[in-house]
Amino acid sequence: MASRILSTLQNVSSSSTSSFVSTTKQRCLGLCCLWRRSLSGTGASAAADIEPSKPPVQIEHNQLLIDGLFVDAASGKTFPTNDPRTGDTIANVAEADVEDVNRAVRAARKAFDEGPWPRMTAYERSRIILRCADILEKHNDEVAAIETWDNGKPYEQAAKVEIPMVVRLFRYYAGWADKIHGLTVPADGPYHVQTLHEPIGVAGQIVPWNFPLLIFSWKVAPALACGNTVVMKTAEQTPLSAIYVSKLFHEAGLPPGVLNVISGFGPTAGAALCSHMDVDKLAFTGSSQTGRRVLELSARSNLKPVTLELGGKSPFIVCKDADIDAAVEAAHSALFFNQGQCCCAGSRTFVHESIYDEFVEKAKARATKRVVGDPFKSGVEQGPQGSRGGDKKGQCNSLWPGCWSLYSEYRHCQYLDAGIASWNSMDQLL
Repeated sequence: MASRILSTLQNVSSSSTSSFVSTTKQRCLGLCCLWRRSLSGTGASAAADIEPSKPPVQIEHNQLLIDGLFVDAASGKTFPTNDPRTGDTIANVAEADVEDVNRAVRAARKAFDEGPWPRMTAYERSRIILRCADILEKHNDEVAAIETWDNGKPYEQAAKVEIPMVVRLFRYYAGWADKIHGLTVPADGPYHVQTLHEPIGVAGQIVPWNFPLLIFSWKVAPALACGNTVVMKTAEQTPLSAIYVSKLFHEAGLPPGVLNVISGFGPTAGAALCSHMDVDKLAFTGSSQTGRRVLELSARSNLKPVTLELGGKSPFIVCKDADIDAAVEAAHSALFFNQGQCCCAGSRTFVHESIYDEFVEKAKARATKRVVGDPFKSGVEQGPQGSRGGDKKGQCNSLWPGCWSLYSEYRHCQYLDAGIASWNSMDQLL
């Protein structure tokens, strides 16, 4: 099928404009189009000019959660987590290091080896996880506000989509708790053969910043349902929602030491968790580069099994008989959802050449209408990026070599305009 490729761009600073134009002309022989909304015009930049609204929540917890208690880091160190709308500090969070990881793992190990969690009936575990879901649902709006404040995603997305998904996911895995069983296997001769599924032990888990609480739930819920204990390292950019939700879970009856939450940085807290000899399983979501490091540290320690969920460049293919308007909207959502900060974003769009020009014009028109602004405002489709200047890795999709878009900044905000660049064939990108 003859096709051309269309990539939507979001990244880097306005100082790269001239580099974008000159480099793109050299690399891309076909049509190249880029646009930017004026600072004085409507759309993204105009929305960014609005004074940020005050979040409807207070930050009460900024410590490490170890063995059911909030504690300071052993070193006493803290680090700031910032409002991506303004760059202002929301809270100074306890900075975990090796000793704090050791404390958290000891608590998780004791809870697993001696505590009630893996020994209670699966039905009892199920009931506690269901209570966790119920209390989270009750605090939906506060949790969503923390998620938006710390991450920058639209509040309506967090409150109406993501937090309800987290609640539903915990209820789903609560249902699995008493349905995990082994098999009785036919055997030749006078033998009884069966398999038994048991919890693995202490699960070390590391989550990214783009969906802090949603990916938290993907890791924590199945681990708890199976009777494991957890040491969770949050992303240093977005630690607040996991701390708050874990506190709620203890209120729901989760025993001390079963869920421990530490905040810190990858080279220190993350590396210590991956290398720890008393951690039985690792789960990591993040970049491919860091994933390799996680595997390496596991191999150098106790060869603990590792589950990795890494990044990708997902293709979006539009055939010649497609409904173009529907395809444009679907492609727009696939790329721009969550400010484009998705490991599975549709960041490469392949369009049949017979409808290519029409698709490009309609995709451009749709992007320029996207409502960008304060994520707490109703109707806003896109808030600020997770961090300025690419501090949060992987925030921008579809970055082919030599191609950048414009970065519009106002009062240290990270509000990006929309842009697309298109090529006649894949040969021009190879």
